[in-house]
Amino acid sequence: MSGKRVLSIGQCGADHGALAHTLHRHFAAEVVPAEDWDEALPYLRREPFDLVLVNRLLDVDGSAGLEIVTDLKADEELCKLPVMLVSNLDDAQEQAIQAGAEKGFGKATLGQPAMLERLRRFLE
Repeated sequence: MSGKRVLSIGQCGADHGALAHTLHRHFAAEVVPAEDWDEALPYLRREPFDLVLVNRLLDVDGSAGLEIVTDLKADEELCKLPVMLVSNLDDAQEQAIQAGAEKGFGKATLGQPAMLERLRRFLE
């Protein structure tokens, strides 16, 4: 197993728990939670991460996760870091990809083979 690290932004407690459990079980990945961009950015500046997951709508205030994807990809120091949107909505996934994200997944697919395969290249 790999010991990879994931920063998960904007998930509610239950969803963070489900993501953390799934990624630890399948990839031995540590999943670090952040409520929003203001909390996430210091983590990203001082700690290594292999992947960033951003909720479509942040639990803390309902703001758009796509803005975080855009901000991350516009940052010269962070733009190479892979990021995925967590959303079941195809149009939201397409917008995130256009902003520079990798194709993400929805919570409805958590733990399913296609979702795990999508993460494998970043976490194995």
